[in-house]
Amino acid sequence: MKKIFIASTLFLIIFSCNESKNENKPLVENAVDNTNSSIESSFSSGRDDNMIDKIYSEIIKNDKKLSALDDRMVKIYEKQRKALEQYDNILNKSESYYRDANYQVNSITDSLLKHQIENQIKISSEKYNVRIKNVKTLISQLTKNTERMNDYYTAFKIKKTLPEIEKYQNAHPLKTDSLENFINKQNQLLNELKNLK
Repeated sequence: MKKIFIASTLFLIIFSCNESKNENKPLVENAVDNTNSSIESSFSSGRDDNMIDKIYSEIIKNDKKLSALDDRMVKIYEKQRKALEQYDNILNKSESYYRDANYQVNSITDSLLKHQIENQIKISSEKYNVRIKNVKTLISQLTKNTERMNDYYTAFKIKKTLPEIEKYQNAHPLKTDSLENFINKQNQLLNELKNLK
């Protein structure tokens, strides 16, 4: 008796699930068919992608001005990276040298010699810091400018893509009919299960 009950319960659950899937299909197909969004393809790939960038890249395909702006942004980021790379390399080597010198001076056991070398390291380091003060100020300004450009460009991309996501949402209304029907079927089965003796 239990085997028959379990088999019939499984059959009802599977039947309900299949019926629900069939009810959902037209909803999705109709929504996709009725979509007027120019960026439909950008919604079809993985969730890990940055949706704003995906949508924006679709928008700029048809807009030469926006495409040119995007190219300029990419180029300026690349030029900045290359420029800073050159300075960072030189600055990092000097900082590493002074760090290593201060570490190694501790191994000198002769206190007079150690004190003399510590003073030489300090004088050299201070002279170098005076020489690079302007460079560090300019690098800091360049970094701030890049952050501000990134802020404005990110804000612009969001403003530009908001209407597209809204278009997509309007073209894909989330109707509740199939969910409500499935819940009703679940409730019926739950009631049957509760009343079993």
